[in-house]
Amino acid sequence: MDKSLNTLEHHFHLPRIRQVGGSRPFHWLRMGWSDMRDNLGASLSYGVFFAALGYLILAYASDRPYLFTAAISGFFLVGPIAAAGLYEISRRHDAGERASLGASLRGLMRHGDSLMYFGLFLAIVLLSWERLSAILFALFYQGNVPELSHFAREVFLSGEYTHFVVAYMVVGGALAALVFALSAISIPMLMDRDVDAISAAMTSARAVGMNLGAMAVWAALIVALVAIGFATMMIGMAVLLPLLGHATWHAYRDLVE
Repeated sequence: MDKSLNTLEHHFHLPRIRQVGGSRPFHWLRMGWSDMRDNLGASLSYGVFFAALGYLILAYASDRPYLFTAAISGFFLVGPIAAAGLYEISRRHDAGERASLGASLRGLMRHGDSLMYFGLFLAIVLLSWERLSAILFALFYQGNVPELSHFAREVFLSGEYTHFVVAYMVVGGALAALVFALSAISIPMLMDRDVDAISAAMTSARAVGMNLGAMAVWAALIVALVAIGFATMMIGMAVLLPLLGHATWHAYRDLVE
């Protein structure tokens, strides 16, 4: 592992990565909460917008279970790019600059090219996952698809579709792990430095590889908080998305010298 990470550093001229303890993600959350509290209006503007957008997407997919499950899991794939404006708020806040909504949007425009390339990559992954989800349903799920209100009980909890559940979890988990490794800190890095998307993604992969314990805790916290957001019909996401976005900025600052 160390040899491959050193090879990445040599070919992409990657910055040095710090190693942190497993409890460090809780510090990132505390710092993220502080950023959100100090920039409440701008932060909640992003949270409310994406929570409303997420609710509309889930409502559209509510009578299509394979789309509904793909939409929920797809949120984890596109979340890093959706929070780009929040990273800019934290960056400006750290620098003692005005961190308004307008200022964050101008920051997005300034880094538009790099964000576009990374966003295109995430969009391709999301579309691929939607198609893979449909294929898995066609291959492993036999019979009529139940209504969404009974879907989890009849499909995931009944024990009658073990092959489908295992295949769905393995394929979805592999995609999620890949995207997490490449995007854990790459978007904040693009907002902060004059680097290309590939170097940012490789830096993120290296940071994850050198801090597996801390990043596993961080991934678990993200899943748990996003699950709370979905459980509250996206209402909680209006606060949880800004919290996670600001915390991700501090993860980047902590891990990358």
